[in-house]
Amino acid sequence: MENSFLLDKLEENFPAKIQEIPDAHDLLTVIVEKEDLIEVLRFLKSSSELQFIHLTDITAVHYPHLEKEFAVVYHIHSLVHNIRIRMKVFLQGPNPEIPTATVVWKGANWMERETYDFFGVNFIGHPDLRRILNVDDMEVFPMRKEYPLEDPNRVDKKDLYFGR
Repeated sequence: MENSFLLDKLEENFPAKIQEIPDAHDLLTVIVEKEDLIEVLRFLKSSSELQFIHLTDITAVHYPHLEKEFAVVYHIHSLVHNIRIRMKVFLQGPNPEIPTATVVWKGANWMERETYDFFGVNFIGHPDLRRILNVDDMEVFPMRKEYPLEDPNRVDKKDLYFGR
C-alpha cells in the first residue's frame, strides 16, 4: 500500500476534510479538524481495506507564533500493510480541547493523560484525565513554550565572564 492510495481513500471518504502536509520522510501527514477527528480515526481502524489497528502515539506540539498554537499529533500504524500515517489537529486558545480517542482505542488513555500533563490539552470524554508523570498540585504545563529558558538576572551568565 502506498501513501497516495491511502490519501485517495481518505479524500474519497472525507471530501474537503483532509489536508495533506508535504513530508520529506515518506510519512503521510494529514490535518483534520477536531470535529472530524473521531470519525476519521474510526474509519482508519475499522476499514477492512486499510486496517490501521495500532495507535502508536499521541502527543502535542506548542507553536506559540501560530493562531492555532497547539497541534495534537496521532501516529497510527497498519501492521498488516506496514504503513503509517500521522494526523494533526490544530487547536486554539490557552485551554485547548479535543474529543478523546479512547472511544476508538482504549490504549489512548495513558497517551492522552501524558499529553494533558505536559501540554494542558483537555481530552473531552476521557474516563480519567489527570496528571500521570508530574505532581498533582502542579499548576503549569512544562512543555509549553511560555517560559524563558534561562533567568536573565543570573550574574554567572554575563558575557564578560565568557570573554565576550
